[in-house]
Amino acid sequence: MTGARIDICVCTFRRPELADTLRSLEAMELPRGYGVGVVVADNDDMPSASALVTELASKLSLPVRYVHAPAGNISVARNACLDASSADLVAFIDDDEKATDQWLMRLVERLDATGADVVLGPVRARYASTAPRWMRMGDFHSTYPVFVGCEIRTGYTCNVLLRARAASVAGRRFSLLRGQTGGEDTEFFDQVHRSGGTFAYASDAWVEEPVPVGRASFGWLSRRRYRVGQTHGRLIGTRRSGLAVIPELGLAAAKAGYCFAAAALAVFRPVCRNRNLLRCIMHVGVASGLLGLRELRLYGGKETTHAA
Repeated sequence: MTGARIDICVCTFRRPELADTLRSLEAMELPRGYGVGVVVADNDDMPSASALVTELASKLSLPVRYVHAPAGNISVARNACLDASSADLVAFIDDDEKATDQWLMRLVERLDATGADVVLGPVRARYASTAPRWMRMGDFHSTYPVFVGCEIRTGYTCNVLLRARAASVAGRRFSLLRGQTGGEDTEFFDQVHRSGGTFAYASDAWVEEPVPVGRASFGWLSRRRYRVGQTHGRLIGTRRSGLAVIPELGLAAAKAGYCFAAAALAVFRPVCRNRNLLRCIMHVGVASGLLGLRELRLYGGKETTHAA
């Protein structure tokens, strides 16, 4: 694909770690036959990342574009990246992650080999020594795609490459309603799949993410799992109506009960116990989403509740 272009999109909100992210993009090997650029979308009300991006852009060989996309709503920033890009392929990486040397090459190779519309890569969590031992042993923060049978049906934006002109992707945007609750990426990729989009997984396309102290707790993990469950429940609910949600509620309740019982049996094995407790919380979140209850607000301020 000689002459084809890739834009790497980074949404940011008051994170000095953005500098390390951009430096890691500069240091990686680039796929042959592609022109590569970077789009940074600043989601702060004030253009707080402008000076940092401008300074780094003058030192990097990759072209970097800065877009101010204020709103305290992550979907506004994600959409600003898509609006600013006219590239053939669009990648997303978070502003606290570092790309490994062959990250983009591996994503592109998998895309070319499979013909997929979307390729996901794994995110390897890096824990500080102060993180709880059970958390480090169980690796609770790393991210991988979820397979249903042999198929991936949704995705995430922390490590992904999109074929921007694919019929399932072109013109699609992230939901502003989910831009503060989270789950906007899950919904986006769910819609890509439902529109006939195909997914692949590049298991060797790693990015790395440090786990800050504020996220190295059971409380943070439980809130995140609950929100993930809520999003899943809401997505199921959009395809059901009235009494049709009752079997799904029963299934979520049964799974939550099973996981709670499994956690009780593993009370003296912290990794197994906490993994099952978090699964229980996720299924409770699914039930909450099916019932249309209030969603956790994860963006645009402190984590509070947000009426959907």
